[in-house]
Amino acid sequence: MNKLYIGNVSAEASEEDFETIFEQWKIPHSGPFLVKTGYAFVDCPDEKAAMKAIDVLSGKVELHGKVLEVEHSVPKRQRSCKLQIRNIPPHMQWEVLDGMLAQYGAVQSCEQVNTDTETAVVNVRYATKDQARLAMEKLNGSMLENYTLKVSYIPDETAAPEGPPAGGRRGFNARGPPRSGSPGLGARPKVQSDIPLRMLVPTQFVGAIIGKEGATIRNITKQTHSKIDIHRKENAGAAEKPITIHSTPEGCSNACKTIMDIMQKEALDTKFTEEIPLKILAHNSFVGRLIGKEGRNLKKIEQETGTKITISPLQDLTLYNPERTITVKGSIEACAKAEEEVMRKVRESYESDMAAMNLQSNLIPGLNLNALGLFPTTAPGMGPSMSNITPPGAHGGCSSFGQGHPESETVHLFIPALAVGAIIGKQGQHIKQLSHFAGASIKIAPAEGMDAKQRMVIIVGPPEAQFKAQCRIFGKLKEENFFGPKEEVKLEAHIKVPAFAAGRVIGKGGKTVNELQNLTCAEVVVPRDQTPDENDQVIVKISGHFFACQLAQRKIQEILAQVRRQQQQQQQQQQLKPTSGPQPPMPRRK
Repeated sequence: MNKLYIGNVSAEASEEDFETIFEQWKIPHSGPFLVKTGYAFVDCPDEKAAMKAIDVLSGKVELHGKVLEVEHSVPKRQRSCKLQIRNIPPHMQWEVLDGMLAQYGAVQSCEQVNTDTETAVVNVRYATKDQARLAMEKLNGSMLENYTLKVSYIPDETAAPEGPPAGGRRGFNARGPPRSGSPGLGARPKVQSDIPLRMLVPTQFVGAIIGKEGATIRNITKQTHSKIDIHRKENAGAAEKPITIHSTPEGCSNACKTIMDIMQKEALDTKFTEEIPLKILAHNSFVGRLIGKEGRNLKKIEQETGTKITISPLQDLTLYNPERTITVKGSIEACAKAEEEVMRKVRESYESDMAAMNLQSNLIPGLNLNALGLFPTTAPGMGPSMSNITPPGAHGGCSSFGQGHPESETVHLFIPALAVGAIIGKQGQHIKQLSHFAGASIKIAPAEGMDAKQRMVIIVGPPEAQFKAQCRIFGKLKEENFFGPKEEVKLEAHIKVPAFAAGRVIGKGGKTVNELQNLTCAEVVVPRDQTPDENDQVIVKISGHFFACQLAQRKIQEILAQVRRQQQQQQQQQQLKPTSGPQPPMPRRK
């Protein structure tokens, strides 16, 4: 990944010109410049030097009247699913970036790259080549908060070789495997940790951590190559505020130690005499493995670091706050060492869970299990970081045909009328928390009459939000004893489908709907003689226990997706047909 392509090169440019430019900007290179008509190539000794050349020269340095464009030189067979996105606004929230990237397909990894520039750089891997190509086309040159994004392919050493090219490019031998001097994908350390470091700090120290006009937090971010979110608006009036740090494990640890140093100095300046322990937040599913059998893992960390570590009790957990507080007491240096060991255990647990999850990736087709919260991740859903997310349903409306990313869906779930109070909660708190937790818009429709025995819950959101919201509603009805102790919770859900697609759901002679019922154990009914609504849609009724309902919903959405694709292909074929004006009728021969 250390070979550079230099584009927009003047015909007058020479190897000496490039030598001068690289020497002027103190950019090392490990081989001669290969100058061709309109472009050039050069090798850099390492990735850091290559990134410096791209950051310093590309779009900024002029040679013989032309502004140079510098990017990684990527063989065609390695132009697969990996992109590098540069010039990202420095204080952009990770959640916003994740949402932007997800518009073009399934993002398998997003790693921050350490650079000396103010703006951020990430390496992104998409699930398919088409998704990566679409992201490249849409994002390269686009404006984001007054910054122009620069997107280029980076070598994907795991891409399947397509056979040697017929003769190779002029001046190059046919390319074989990556040179031993170039670090392969597996050899290069992972830059961005999948698990952020989350910590709690006393509210009175938040101002000192941010600094005047944000100067201190900007400095920490720059020095540690990290993204730091201080959740100031959460838990108004609370004695402590959460901080989320996204970086490499080393970057997280450096940022944590710097924040502890700042708090210690502020405590001395303000004559704050109480001890300031380090408080780390970790998902409950990781804590058991952190503690270890009979507490051995935790005791070992305490002994090796000279700290005292306690963990908040299980009773403090709620459905909407699955994090435990790990309190570390000791000197700043000792606490910093303990943080490294604690987070190492947490990351190991996360990686183990992700491996298990990948084995179950086809459990329910069409669902991204990573986004469900079944396994804790950095995606919105790790505690307070969710507050930055607008529930998908808040934008309302029906989903459009032909979109490549998960669409917002509307499901009408029917619950006992007497259960409405339990779902809404005191002063609407439960339904608000549920909406926030699931990332969906959830509303209770008005009763259809005084004696109505059922009420309709309107849930709007993508598949993962539907899963989480419906799962919690099923669970709440069981908890509140609306169903007997040995009785399974079974509810009816309605989804709307285009009238022209209803036949596909039913199938010839009812074959498809019967197969659906046998596969999912749910009852699926498409009432006959329905009058389509104003959007030309009809209702499909699904009844059953939670997993039966979910599987049926996903299978029906799968059928609708096939209909959409066929409709799109037909439209494209129509557009490709040559069009001409109306032809006058040919005169009959007499």
